[in-house]
Amino acid sequence: MTSQTSPFAPRSLGTPAEVSAPPSASDTAATAPAASLPAISARGLTLTLGSRAAPVDILKGIDLDIARGEVVALLGPSGSGKSSLMAVLSGLERASGGDLTVAGQDFTHLDEDGLAQARRGRIGIVLQAFHLLPTMTATENVATPMELAGSADTAARARAELEAVGLGHRVDHYPTQLSGGEQQRVAIARAIAPRPDLIFADEPTGNLDVQTGKEIVELLFARRAETGATLLIITHDRALAEKCERVLTMADGRIVSDRPGEDQARNDQDHNDQDREAQAGAAS
Repeated sequence: MTSQTSPFAPRSLGTPAEVSAPPSASDTAATAPAASLPAISARGLTLTLGSRAAPVDILKGIDLDIARGEVVALLGPSGSGKSSLMAVLSGLERASGGDLTVAGQDFTHLDEDGLAQARRGRIGIVLQAFHLLPTMTATENVATPMELAGSADTAARARAELEAVGLGHRVDHYPTQLSGGEQQRVAIARAIAPRPDLIFADEPTGNLDVQTGKEIVELLFARRAETGATLLIITHDRALAEKCERVLTMADGRIVSDRPGEDQARNDQDHNDQDREAQAGAAS
């Protein structure tokens, strides 16, 4: 039985390579998802923690499909199970039951080592507390996962990604020399540099002031759009959630609501109005 610890505690991250290092060519050829397949498909997903004598049901039969390239927010009060769901979907925690396929890879029967290998290159993770390596520069933090995977030109790729997040002038700085917003930019660069299929962001603005948080959200959305990755964000910020294409709400280990974000619904309504106007004009 899995011990009851925070699913996003530092020990879950392992080495940076486990989170975001690129897969080998053979891995990619064997498991690359077809365009028609969802990025995430879960059926009857459960998670039980605690001891045999006192089990605690955290996830209670989650059914979920997330399309490739979709931007999804996950809302819910503390204790609702949203962080645990994200941990299971990202391969940081093994589900107790059910079926799960992520980025074309069957996660259902993988052990901890298998999940770590499956995450490579397919999944990037951005956490509230940044989790940068303190003895490495910004460039080294971004490059390390790719170096451990044997990728080429990792320093150049890392510097290019740091430039893309607005830190071209801070590439040789250490985490302690960076502001909170700058550290989160490095974390975003580290997650995106290997070009993963999915990006998971757990309260990415939680440790930032309001203005810096807005800038980080805009950056995260922009980099996701440029790479085409699927994005799942855990947040308590309803304004942020409404910017997403889809908003899921959890309570007591279950998804209790699944709806379009308000911005997406407004855009859909505008498009419908334009279509009706075009049809009316053609008819006249």
